[in-house]
Amino acid sequence: MKKIVFIWTLICCAVLAKSQSKPDLVTLNFYGDTVKYEPNIDSYIHFDDNDRSSANVTRVLTKMEEADFTPVLQVLNDYKTKEHPDDWMFYQLVRKIAESMSPKSLNYWQYTLYKFFLMYKSGYEPTLAINDSKIVFFIQSNDNVYNMLFRQRKGKTYICINYHDYAGKFDFEKEKFEELYFLNDDQERKAFSYRISKLPHFNKNDYVVKKLNFSLYENEYFFRVKINPDVKTIFKNYPVVDYEMQLNAPVSEETKESLLPLLFKEVRKLSPTEGIDYLMHFVRYAFPYEPDTKIYGVDKRLTPEQTILSDNSDCEDRVALFYFLIKELYNLPMLIVAYPNHVTVAVKFDKPIGETISYNGEQYTFCEPTPQEEELKLGEIPVKYAKQKSEIVYAYVP
Repeated sequence: MKKIVFIWTLICCAVLAKSQSKPDLVTLNFYGDTVKYEPNIDSYIHFDDNDRSSANVTRVLTKMEEADFTPVLQVLNDYKTKEHPDDWMFYQLVRKIAESMSPKSLNYWQYTLYKFFLMYKSGYEPTLAINDSKIVFFIQSNDNVYNMLFRQRKGKTYICINYHDYAGKFDFEKEKFEELYFLNDDQERKAFSYRISKLPHFNKNDYVVKKLNFSLYENEYFFRVKINPDVKTIFKNYPVVDYEMQLNAPVSEETKESLLPLLFKEVRKLSPTEGIDYLMHFVRYAFPYEPDTKIYGVDKRLTPEQTILSDNSDCEDRVALFYFLIKELYNLPMLIVAYPNHVTVAVKFDKPIGETISYNGEQYTFCEPTPQEEELKLGEIPVKYAKQKSEIVYAYVP
């Protein structure tokens, strides 16, 4: 009997020793990159979800501050040094690491505090607003972001970065929130930017083929374009940003190299006006139309690559793709023209055609990339918008 007890004691001691040993190596696949780190055991800090008080939140953040997060922070710093990611992509990696340390589905508050702390330690300026049911994660940004919750403090704007997790259901007038600012050092903080200037090194094997077709002047055209579903994931919770940021978001090399040569082959034998007429019809009819509000429940502005990826798109999305194609294949001056419920494009040709809009003394021809009730040619605008007030919301001059 004593021998059995002794053996059982040894087993328990072994299990306890293992539980207190250094955690195993964590390996994460991140859009073509492999990220590895060996976390210190004291960086696994528990948040009691039954106590959502500011005191408990502060206690957990203080424990994180006292713990050794060096391996995790080093991985983030190494990725930033090597890849120079935009803030949005960097935040996606922070989300990935936070999920590996505390799964979102098991303890949402704990997961959010990990994200908050890692962004804070990476030099950004995050804040929190909490009540008994919600933990709202804000980050300081100087960008114009639309349809998002934001707060003002000491002349700075803080944008809600976990807005999607609550489906945007906030009411700061009816719900009482306590705001927390966990900034205990004099470090100069970086404003978070939503600008996307580069995409990750996607694995070529992750691309699939999408078939596109459209008809123009009794001719049928068929294309096979490479697309990467990961792009949808990256932009899934991306907010509505200024047109300049939306329009100039990059397109991955594989998608670009599979699409542009096919279109160039068709337009190279045409005059610029004929070629742009061809591109206008391609964007208009190769992609089914559906309002974003019907698909997503909210307004979105898809980037050019998102528009190619998506099964449906509306006027703002088609404008982005049309803009991208003209810029890449012709590099002509363009205007983005907004009506109360519509957005379109105007292009500067050597000789204006039909309806035009003036900008800096030059005439730009309307080119409608979205299907309308009537079949529109270059220089024609929908009758229902002809008498509406328009606004130039972005101008591209090469």
